[in-house]
Amino acid sequence: MKRISLAIAILSFPVIALAQVPALVPASAPTPVASTATQQNNTFLRLSSDPATGDRLEAAEVTYRNPAGVTLRLVAAVHIAEKAYYQALAQNFVGDDVVLYEMIRIKGEPLPAPGEKGDHAVANLQRFLRDTLNLAYQLDEIDYRKANFVHADLDFETFERLQSQRGESMASLMMNSMTQAMARGDSSGGGDSAGQLIFLLAAPDPERQMKLTLARQMQDIEAIAMGIDGPNGSVILSERNGAAIAELKQQLALGKKKLSIFYGAAHMPDLARRVQALGFTPVSTKWHTAWDLTIRRDQPSKLQQWFGAGPTTRP
Repeated sequence: MKRISLAIAILSFPVIALAQVPALVPASAPTPVASTATQQNNTFLRLSSDPATGDRLEAAEVTYRNPAGVTLRLVAAVHIAEKAYYQALAQNFVGDDVVLYEMIRIKGEPLPAPGEKGDHAVANLQRFLRDTLNLAYQLDEIDYRKANFVHADLDFETFERLQSQRGESMASLMMNSMTQAMARGDSSGGGDSAGQLIFLLAAPDPERQMKLTLARQMQDIEAIAMGIDGPNGSVILSERNGAAIAELKQQLALGKKKLSIFYGAAHMPDLARRVQALGFTPVSTKWHTAWDLTIRRDQPSKLQQWFGAGPTTRP
């Protein structure tokens, strides 16, 4: 049953990565590697490889400015990531006037404290992946009760109403995501599924091999988002992005000069287009390591674990 659950989680991972809901509602880790470059093609997630530091899944923090001198950062979130990744983001938010964040929550409900448990299906699936992949969960690591954090998302009641009007549901989105994932099999490194399964069982460090498989699916996040959003948009993406932009306009009217929008990476290509339509221009990009994907050759494969054999060291 656990293997079936993991397979479903892998195929539906793009939707899981999109959803940030409180739960009703969201190991030792490496220091994030940050690099700065000009933003191109609205890319907010990338799979990076470096001979010195190994493979990494990286999320972008893109800084924009407008003619009035207002600084706005689009900070792409990966909802299940290395603990050090969230620590770095939390530190970056300290100097902001406002951090506009996503969270579908019931009106009047108090914000969840870091680590607070809940029973929403998406949050439970995210925590399942957290434990399976030995990562941290965003709602366990980021304190949304900070004074400069401002809710910029739909409330739960509005979200449900709009989904009902569109005939949209989390189940249908996950099904669309699974269909898209299977259709992208070759381009995302899927290839022959039986061969890939054998490789994952026989290769060293199965934990990071699985992360690498997921990262290959996630790196083309704009295509994933377009597949979910469709020609008429969706509640989980376009409607929520509209709520974020509406709150941004309110905060700009209040005279805020240094702002961040902290939303899931799949929201970011559309949000980037929207903020540029408001007169903001991208000036720099900083990349944060969300997942360390460097294969540890001393970690036994699944087959070695099952049969009690130690890792095989190869030159």
